[in-house]
Amino acid sequence: MDPHGNGVALGLYLEQGGAGGAAYRVHSYSSRAGTAERVAFITRAMALMGGMEQTTNGAAALRFPCGAAHVLACRRAFLEACKLPSEAELAGRPLCIHDPKAGCTVTVDARRGGAYALSADGGGPAVAGRLVAIRGGLAKLAALHTIEDLVAFDCGHAHDALIGLLLVRAINVRAVMRETEEVASRGVLVAPSAQKS
Repeated sequence: MDPHGNGVALGLYLEQGGAGGAAYRVHSYSSRAGTAERVAFITRAMALMGGMEQTTNGAAALRFPCGAAHVLACRRAFLEACKLPSEAELAGRPLCIHDPKAGCTVTVDARRGGAYALSADGGGPAVAGRLVAIRGGLAKLAALHTIEDLVAFDCGHAHDALIGLLLVRAINVRAVMRETEEVASRGVLVAPSAQKS
């Protein structure tokens, strides 16, 4: 249920096998006034905040430039976009954040092959522990794999905008996992033609 769209239900659909790789479409079966505009806003927000691009087939579908699906990361971009009111100014998120638990600023730096390293402006065991926790949070949120002190996308491509979006949630990944469970417990929207009678 979209909190800013007059209570309409929104869905994120994965379209496999396109020429440019996996593509996603934000859709609603609602015919209420303003629904099409809300869907268009969420699509734009996902493109900007998640580093996605619109497909060139004329439809309002999105994909990652690398062509990979990145299902968990895309789902998170969708949920974050749905939290914004349609009047919100859209902007990408930086690759640094203040971590109140460790009292330091955590910065993410891109490396080669779609990998990212985390660093902090402070030291000590507490900060080192927080970096491990945040790295683990990023890995859970986007199904990234860890290589020593790095997290990396399997596709081998950089996704800076997506990492900036996920970083905000990675510092408190337990709350995000609870939110994900709550969303999943609400059920899945199924097209009328696919519903069993």
